[in-house]
Amino acid sequence: MTGTQFQFVFYRSGAPAYQDLVAGHVDLMCAEASATLPLVREGKIKPYGVMAKTRWSAAPDVPTMEEVGVPGLYIPWWQGLWAPRGTPRDIIVRLNGAAVESLADPRVSRLLSDIGLETPSQELRTPEGVRAFQKAEVEKWWPIIKAANIKAE
Repeated sequence: MTGTQFQFVFYRSGAPAYQDLVAGHVDLMCAEASATLPLVREGKIKPYGVMAKTRWSAAPDVPTMEEVGVPGLYIPWWQGLWAPRGTPRDIIVRLNGAAVESLADPRVSRLLSDIGLETPSQELRTPEGVRAFQKAEVEKWWPIIKAANIKAE
């Protein structure tokens, strides 16, 4: 989007990547926000922007990428609850109901917010909503993955 070139450094997991970022061995990292929150709060890393449409409730002073001059750089970090293919529909409905009930609890919302996680919108609290969101994400990112010749290792 900006024409900026980076050398990518691949890590087997997040822990060594964060260690290298804190130690100054790498200059920049795009990471899931809630995993960075303790390091931000401790002053060990500096956030430059969130790749979201709105500012992050856990760190409202951090601007969005659009606010720092990169409009459209929006990469949602999300989680889902998955079950094996062929799981009976009634089990899916029960699991979804339990998850939705938990997310409606103000204590759960507060705990999620405290660790930097956003509560999903109502449309993402259904199996159909998650399926549609995942499909849209694949359609958005697959051409970029192909163009960059990215392969699973």
